[in-house]
Amino acid sequence: MSVSRKKAQDYAEGVLARPRSDYLVTVRRGESGTTLLYRGRALTRCHASRVGFVQAVYMAQALGVELPPPKGKVTAEVPAGVLYRAVAISALNFRRPEARQVLAQLLTTAEMQRTVHGGAVA
Repeated sequence: MSVSRKKAQDYAEGVLARPRSDYLVTVRRGESGTTLLYRGRALTRCHASRVGFVQAVYMAQALGVELPPPKGKVTAEVPAGVLYRAVAISALNFRRPEARQVLAQLLTTAEMQRTVHGGAVA
């Protein structure tokens, strides 16, 4: 049984409350959607739906990695600010028109932070 989105985001809030210089995170794609993990625990989930897939693609982009194929995973080392933005992207409601503007700002800021930090790990 997978962890609920609410519990995952509660854990993410706790992790981000104690910022570090970098976090080694894993994006895992399964049948029920895409999960962002830190130390083996879910930080956030994107459901296996059209909206969830879009969230997962942009979340991976914010982390500086490609969305893995189904049943695949990819790892990235990112600063706290990038992780914060990836979690925020996973919660955006893309059915709302203003979400695209918020997304653009989050992606731009995440890219700047990754560039300063040094990038992702394969």
